[in-house]
Amino acid sequence: MTAPVPTDTLRDILRDARSRTLALVVDLDAEQLIGPRLDIVNPLLWEIGHLAWFHEHFALCPLERRNSLLPNADAFYNSSLVPHDERWTLPLPSLNGTIDYMRGVQDAMLARLEGEIASEEESFLYQLVALHEDMHSEAFIYARQTLGYPAPKFAQSEAVQETETGALAGDVDIPGGEFLLGASPGSAFAFDNEKWAHRVAVAPFRMARAPVTNTEFAAFVEDGGYARREFWDEEGWRWRRTAAAEHPVYWRREEKDWSVRQFDQWKKLPPYQPVMHVNWHEANAWCRWAGRRLPSEAEWEYAAAAEPADGGNDRKRIYPWSDTLGGAREANLDAAVLGCVDVAAHGAGDTIWGCRQMIGNVWEWTASAFQPYPGFSPDVYAEYSQPWFGSRKVLRGGAWPTRSRLIKNTYRNFFPPDRRDIFAGFRTVAP
Repeated sequence: MTAPVPTDTLRDILRDARSRTLALVVDLDAEQLIGPRLDIVNPLLWEIGHLAWFHEHFALCPLERRNSLLPNADAFYNSSLVPHDERWTLPLPSLNGTIDYMRGVQDAMLARLEGEIASEEESFLYQLVALHEDMHSEAFIYARQTLGYPAPKFAQSEAVQETETGALAGDVDIPGGEFLLGASPGSAFAFDNEKWAHRVAVAPFRMARAPVTNTEFAAFVEDGGYARREFWDEEGWRWRRTAAAEHPVYWRREEKDWSVRQFDQWKKLPPYQPVMHVNWHEANAWCRWAGRRLPSEAEWEYAAAAEPADGGNDRKRIYPWSDTLGGAREANLDAAVLGCVDVAAHGAGDTIWGCRQMIGNVWEWTASAFQPYPGFSPDVYAEYSQPWFGSRKVLRGGAWPTRSRLIKNTYRNFFPPDRRDIFAGFRTVAP
């Protein structure tokens, strides 16, 4: 479980998560809400109903010992039981009917909270379902990008955006040492794959101050990197040939320059923003071409979190800059602006070693396979992590649409190495 949380806090995060969800779908028409049948997206109409079901299945019904508000909800929305391809053919409620279901579940969730402080069980389950909705809101943005839908309309003023701040070249020396990888028991919510912190040793290494930029990745493309077998491992080369990939998925050549599609608009490729929508194979190939490598997730977390201390490095920061969340000065999160910023922006978010943007802007692939930590035990949402161990790669740090309440230094994201739709790039370390 987790430490008890004020009931007002739980109400606030539930309302805010739902507001973001609805803002991402209410401007779409009926055809867009279903969309084409693709392996990497869900029908958005199905997905928002799944969120209400998730709240019921993992929180409301167990806590209240009650049945679903929607007959046959499991048959519609249980992602463990409903095959992906069948989600386009289900007799789903209309958008209005789905929103009514969502509202009914939300109202019941809010109404049952009593007193000033929730119980440990309520605190854990309410945070679980709200953060699960935050993950899906980021997936809705992936889907809008993948399908070429218009950009969402909820971004804040451009006054918070740091633009045209340029590149941030060079490495920093990180001394290494022993530290506790993962989340430690305490007051903060943690997902099952973060549990629990265990001692690891990290050798000294040199890490790039910033993620790889579009300009740096374009040099690999223009050097024939996608066609040169020596830069790809066997699985990556097989993917490249099957996908017929010649450059990142949303790039196109226009005369001498590259353009990139952002939602339904094409724009000149921003030179100093991090390369994005590259998969693990592409990142690994670039590293081989450049004489670099991807960091292990232990190296990544050490660089983001560890603080020098006499006699060891057990002191860890929750965020790269401190134990306090911060805001727009430290990181590009919460879709405050609809896209990346230059890699030199957000200097207030630097780690103690001088690495920038280790949280926010773009997810970062690591070299590590997604595996359980020692003593792993699944939480109540058993399908969250356990089915995917060994088949996915770990990403760290969050991206521009990631909710700030979700991300911290110990958070582990995980995707198959061929996925290009996520807002992922990479930073490197010296070999």
